Amino acid sequence: MSLSRPTVHWIHAHPQENSLNARLFRDGVEALSRDHDMEVTDLYRQRFDPVLAAADLGDPDGREGSVVDLMGDAYAAGRLPADVTEEQRKLRAADLVVLQFPLWWYGTPAILKGWLDRVLTNGFAYGPVDPETGVPLRYGDGPLAGRRALVIVTAGEDDRSIGDRGISGDIDSLLFPLTHGTLWYTGIEPLDLHVVHDADALDAAGVERESARLLERLSGIDDESPSTPYRRLRDGDYSGTRALRADLLPGRTDLGIHRVVSG
Repeated sequence: MSLSRPTVHWIHAHPQENSLNARLFRDGVEALSRDHDMEVTDLYRQRFDPVLAAADLGDPDGREGSVVDLMGDAYAAGRLPADVTEEQRKLRAADLVVLQFPLWWYGTPAILKGWLDRVLTNGFAYGPVDPETGVPLRYGDGPLAGRRALVIVTAGEDDRSIGDRGISGDIDSLLFPLTHGTLWYTGIEPLDLHVVHDADALDAAGVERESARLLERLSGIDDESPSTPYRRLRDGDYSGTRALRADLLPGRTDLGIHRVVSG
């Protein structure tokens, strides 16, 4: 009896077909397709609409109320737009999610942010509460738990500018809203970032080098775990508070406190 192949949902956000991102996207999808089932979302090619509008709330004419509640109602009733339900189908099927984009103004392109806004709806990506503890199933738990995510980001700056003491802030902190506040919040475990530095300055040899580096990483992606995982809400590190317990890493206020420190 043959074992089922892992499924990858690769989401790509770059407008140019001759870009470094497009090259990495093509090479990565081709490589993983050999032993994975692939679901692909090429946001610019698909002309995905990033604007959350009345139709996302379950009524073309709009309805009053909380956006979160209305989207949850629309999801439960099967009234979300077809483009959103198709993206949810792809994401639901995935074992591994790849999010690939250039770093623009220290965040994701707007089209990818809009994809997150529209696709990760209440009921589909978050919402349930543990009936025994009353704790929301978030930050490591929830409807999308069991999936992992690889974030591939190209940056025009070098590893010093977006490093630990960089003038732009370190890249892990810059992308904390995505890795922790979005992926981990919905239960998806983010792997270590895959960053391409000085992307605008790469020559042909540099492009080949970065393609090879990505393919090398993808070759072992099925067995990869984050080097320093995020803390789970259910484990008690935030017990009785919305902040990390005072006895854990006292005196520190950096975003790294939300990762599990071994030893």
